[in-house]
Amino acid sequence: NGVLPDLKDHPMSKSPADMLALQRFYHWEKATPQRIALSQPMGQGQMKDFTWAQVADQTRRMAAHLKAQGWEPGSKVAILSKNCAWWLMTDLAIWMAGYVSVPLYPTLAPDTITQILKHSESKACFVGKLDGWEHMKPGIPADLPCFSYPLSPGDARAAYDDWDSIIGRTAPLRDSPLRGEDELATLIYTSGTTGMPKGVMHSFGNFAWALDRGLKRIPMTREDRMLSYLPLAHVVERMLVEHGWLRTAMHVYFAESLDTFTADLQRARPTIFFSVPRLWVKFQQGVHHKMPPAKLQRLLGIPIVGSIVRKKVKKALGLDQCTFAAGGAAPMPMALLQWYGRLGLPINEGYGMTENLALSHITENGKNQQGTVGPTYPGVEHRIDPATGEIQMRSLALMQGYYKEPGKTAEVFTPDGWLKTGDKGSIDSQGLLRITGRVKDLFKTGKGKYVAPAPIEDKLVMHEAVEACVVTGANLGQPLGIVMLNAEFVTKAQDPAARRELESSLGEHLQAINATLDPHERLQTIVVTTTAWTVDNDVITPTFKVKRNRIEDLYARYYEAWETSGQRVIWQ
Repeated sequence: NGVLPDLKDHPMSKSPADMLALQRFYHWEKATPQRIALSQPMGQGQMKDFTWAQVADQTRRMAAHLKAQGWEPGSKVAILSKNCAWWLMTDLAIWMAGYVSVPLYPTLAPDTITQILKHSESKACFVGKLDGWEHMKPGIPADLPCFSYPLSPGDARAAYDDWDSIIGRTAPLRDSPLRGEDELATLIYTSGTTGMPKGVMHSFGNFAWALDRGLKRIPMTREDRMLSYLPLAHVVERMLVEHGWLRTAMHVYFAESLDTFTADLQRARPTIFFSVPRLWVKFQQGVHHKMPPAKLQRLLGIPIVGSIVRKKVKKALGLDQCTFAAGGAAPMPMALLQWYGRLGLPINEGYGMTENLALSHITENGKNQQGTVGPTYPGVEHRIDPATGEIQMRSLALMQGYYKEPGKTAEVFTPDGWLKTGDKGSIDSQGLLRITGRVKDLFKTGKGKYVAPAPIEDKLVMHEAVEACVVTGANLGQPLGIVMLNAEFVTKAQDPAARRELESSLGEHLQAINATLDPHERLQTIVVTTTAWTVDNDVITPTFKVKRNRIEDLYARYYEAWETSGQRVIWQ
């Protein structure tokens, strides 16, 4: 359409046909039928392992069932479920049947579920493993055919045709249908910090090319193990876990629940582990609860003792076998990266978006690139818009566009076909990218000075009581920090003595942060809210990004009073 780059004749435009997702699946079905592919917790400590032959048999039966529905080739089929073995088998079955998968986050509000199902024109929905099904159920149109999984909530299994019944009565698809590299594989709906989600269109060729380039930086082989726990509806989990699994035949384990997460990690002993910064912080806090930070640092500095302590800490986290650790989705605070480095678990920081299959930049193992997101992946180009400071990039992993949204597609590409990321940054002489904030997040104080909130938020969130935070203050004399407490400290704050102690600690935290900032950036006060920011009350996205416009809606009327209160810490 003249907007998206025409890269058909690009020398790197073709991935070998046998590297496309379904072809990899058929390869492992034939080459390693008895090898364990997936390990699924079933509750009460029970585990169910699936070999490649078992995955193939169930997938082929479900594909035959879907094909028998007689929908038009290219029809959309939705998956609403937490990660589990059936999620991956469903995606494969949808592709084998000639359709396009539409994953939904397993934490969405009912209105968003309805909006995505209708916008995508999904013909059916797999309702799988879910924690809040009662709340989500009104979002499913009454006339939409649905299927359930063995781990679906009881009433969903009772109401819908269930997986085991379907595969029990359906003969497996005998042939091995292929999907071309230009064919649409999936619609990945963005998590929507700026309005309703948009359906990002990605082809089989996009995924194959991105895997080719990704494996040059992330060493992934069939001997690796991963624990799948971040939503498969998110682009990073989809790339690393699903397509990494199909490419390499590594062993994928699933997490059972938040409560069993430590045990799930211990069971999987992942060799590759990706997480968002918030969880890396929680791991650190868990270690500090057992051993005070000063004592840990002292022990790590003693040659032989330090080596023993490192092994023990990593084993307790379930990461003693981890050879490649990564973080992304939000900036990683420098102090956190350094802490893990001292522990002998260096974290590679990655950068990417749904629109480019998260394949943009990542730091390189063994190189001191902390504070940046590293260089581009091979085959990816980047530049900074001189007018706005915006990061722009292009590659063969770029989306085909937003589904049914040609206008929004045109807005996100430059006339010469580069993706406008919406992030601001700089590229140094070594080609390392440093992200400095969002183009639209900058705000101007009443003193006429611009403030980039993201770097200040990185520091604010490092307090053990803080679950999430926002720095705001357009037109105020000084910015404000608004923090949401985590559940443990919400409970503690009900005791007056504990509240005073926390207030004092947050006041010291504020002072320490302000000492590192320019005068116009210094926070006037920290406002503490004990009301949870959730997907349901529309303050955060399913990927835990805070919606700044909602914060303004909720709190802007208080800003002036907070600014003039003269208090370092205010309870809201």
